[in-house]
Amino acid sequence: MVFPTVVLRETTYIASLGRELWRLRDVRPESPVTIVDIFEAHAGRAPESPAILCGDDVVSYGALNALAERYACWARGVGIGRGQCVALLMDNRPEYIAAWLGLFKLGVVVALINTNLRGAALAHSIAVCAARHLVLGRELAAEYLNARDLIAVPPEAWVTGGSHPDCIDLDEVLNTILSPSTDPAWRAGLTCADLAFYIFTSGTTGPPKAANISHFRTLFMMHGFGGAIGTHASDRIYDVLPLYHSAGGICGPGMALTVGGSLVIRRKFSVHEFWDDCARYRPTVFQYIGELCRYLLNASPSAHERDHSLSAIIGNGLRPDIWETFQSRFAIPRIIEFYGATEGNVVLLNYDGKVGAVGRIPWYARGFFQTRIVRHDIETEEPVRNGDGFCMECADGEVGEAIGRITSEAKTRFEGYTRESDTEKKILRHVFRRGDTWFRTGDLMKRDRHGYFYFVDRIGDTFRWKGENVATSEVAEALQSITGIAEANVYGVKVPGYEGRAGMAALVVAPGFDVALLAERLKGNLPDYARPIFLRLISQIETTGTFKQRKVDLVKEGFDPAQIKAPLYKLDSRALRYEILTAREYESIISGCLKI
Repeated sequence: MVFPTVVLRETTYIASLGRELWRLRDVRPESPVTIVDIFEAHAGRAPESPAILCGDDVVSYGALNALAERYACWARGVGIGRGQCVALLMDNRPEYIAAWLGLFKLGVVVALINTNLRGAALAHSIAVCAARHLVLGRELAAEYLNARDLIAVPPEAWVTGGSHPDCIDLDEVLNTILSPSTDPAWRAGLTCADLAFYIFTSGTTGPPKAANISHFRTLFMMHGFGGAIGTHASDRIYDVLPLYHSAGGICGPGMALTVGGSLVIRRKFSVHEFWDDCARYRPTVFQYIGELCRYLLNASPSAHERDHSLSAIIGNGLRPDIWETFQSRFAIPRIIEFYGATEGNVVLLNYDGKVGAVGRIPWYARGFFQTRIVRHDIETEEPVRNGDGFCMECADGEVGEAIGRITSEAKTRFEGYTRESDTEKKILRHVFRRGDTWFRTGDLMKRDRHGYFYFVDRIGDTFRWKGENVATSEVAEALQSITGIAEANVYGVKVPGYEGRAGMAALVVAPGFDVALLAERLKGNLPDYARPIFLRLISQIETTGTFKQRKVDLVKEGFDPAQIKAPLYKLDSRALRYEILTAREYESIISGCLKI
């Protein structure tokens, strides 16, 4: 049995990798062919083919190209040219993609602004990319205008989707362009090495950073995802992720638009309408985020949850505790989990569906894929170096930080951020020899003997307690495997008089859930040092626009009953029960009179 399994695994890996590399064969930084050229070719060959489906609208390739041409003519008419930046702040809809396609026809750089930002964070994102013009969805006009005075040189706001008295009506201008026609000469000299997008980090630990995304990286992600799945013109990609992010805004559309396929989008993800959409639009591929899969699994059965056309789903964050249950319940033929960051050069793909793995680099591919895991100090949040000052690669099964070698080669480029200081923080120097440079992912991983990589935790989330490292993701998995716990957000909190941080979990639980008995139920799933010391019950867990759990505010709030109105519990380790944490007990813990 072992030999056939090994052969199948290696055959799957080599075949999938070969298909992906074939798609990427012509993607080079010096190439003049960008996504615009590829899209225009499909629009010319099959103008009536559906490009985007959204609600009741079906936008053909020809119609989408015509709208993109209008955007290009408008931009050229107001003096926007190659290399200049236009910010885009709009909810998911076909006009979003038409806008950046049109601006790319001029070689313009497009800053994709997070639609969840408000106030200073929104102002910062628009200012840091030095945009002089803003394409603004009417639904977000009030948010922009509230932040405008915080921008030293605010951009000219062009509103679409309805007029606004304080903005220029872009729709009215576009409608006056009756015969839109662009000239390829408008982007003469543009190559894949030029900037295409600014895409922002989530900003959960500081102001959002603008990552530089070239046309090369754009196509690398688009073709890479399409190659991993093997998409064709007959495929429909269901994309409910925000279009301002690389996953939803580049990878999802790219799987469709690079091959002449169709993209299905909606303004926001809906648990209750997901399977109805699958029955209505008949998508063949769904791009997921792990939390979306958990939401679907926690939902009541749907009449259409197995009546769908999905042949594969691709995404990241599908945790091992729900992987097989999700795949079985919803009859998903193929799951491709991946790992990658918007700006990073570390990309991993789990071609053969190994449960829990984020990708694989077998021994014979290590020379081609320069991704390594190095030993890491949890306390200092820095790599561990040997007596010669070099980093040490982790053994199989050992947890460390994943890093990717930076070279001038296309596949290992790191394009950095708009601010050099932000770029420098992500570069690790003199790693295995003097002068080499590597990209720091900021993620802890481990690798098994077959070359499969497994995500463990974010650096900064993992903490030490009782001399042991506690991975918040593994504790959350254990908690969420218990009936009655819908969601868990795990983090560490400082306690005076104790080294490291004590574990705490914010839980969303079902009515009637008995918190007191949780410790006993965790006994077989977690070692004693990993069991949360404190619990906090909440109605819902706050997430970013890309469904990542927010921890920063929870850590700051700690476990003070005087500051937190939600029910708080403390572990009684002797009785192995969780008991209500009172204000008096809190003061005793803080003063050192009560041990935990």
